[in-house]
Order: sequence, then C-alpha cells, then structure tokens
Amino acid sequence: MSRLPGTFVWNDLLTTDVEKAKAFFTTTLGWTFEDYSLEGHSYFVIKSGEAVVGGLGAVETGDIETTQSYWIAFIEVTDIDERFATALEHGATAIRPPHDVDGIGRVCVLRDPTGAALGWMQSL
Repeated sequence: MSRLPGTFVWNDLLTTDVEKAKAFFTTTLGWTFEDYSLEGHSYFVIKSGEAVVGGLGAVETGDIETTQSYWIAFIEVTDIDERFATALEHGATAIRPPHDVDGIGRVCVLRDPTGAALGWMQSL
C-alpha cells in the first residue's frame, strides 16, 4: 500500500489494561482485535469492520515516561533513519530509535522540541 509521506497513517493505544480496553472499544465502537504479537509482547491490530485502524498493546517501561494509558499517532516518512538524525539535530529527543517491525517497515518514537511525543513510520 502506498502511503503519502507527511500524513498520519497509524494510531496505537498503549494501555495499562489490554482486556478492559478491548472490551470497551468492542462495546462502544464495534471494533474487533486480531492478535499480532511482536517480539514477545502482546499486541493486537484494531479493525473497524474489515478496515485496519490501529493497534493496541500494553504500556511498556521505557517507551513514554508514564504508567497511564495513552494514544500515539504515527506519521509516514521516507528515509526514516536520516530524518530521525535530522530531527535530533533540530531539538527532538529520542524515545525509541528507528527499528524494524516485521511485515510493517521501520518505526521510531520521539519527542518534538515542544515535548510532544509522536511516531514516524516508513512503511514497506
């Protein structure tokens, strides 16, 4: 699938209670969840009907410094490694450097110079 660089392409809910979140969104929005565990961590792809709309997993120590649930959005980019380095040079701070995610592409998480957390994705 071709994605336009600079556009929001993915949303993740990282939560303290995966099962409670799944139950809430199943009941209120009719979402379904497909198991897509990554690197030994429980993770689910969120579907609205047949459309894939995001992901859901547990809050992990070391991601964003919080113990509360949160949503994070990902923006499509090209040359993720180069863009990540440029972002750091211009005041961003690294949360999770670019890394491969099987079947998805490369992703990273950073804070912009204002402190807002965001993800970047270079899709396959």
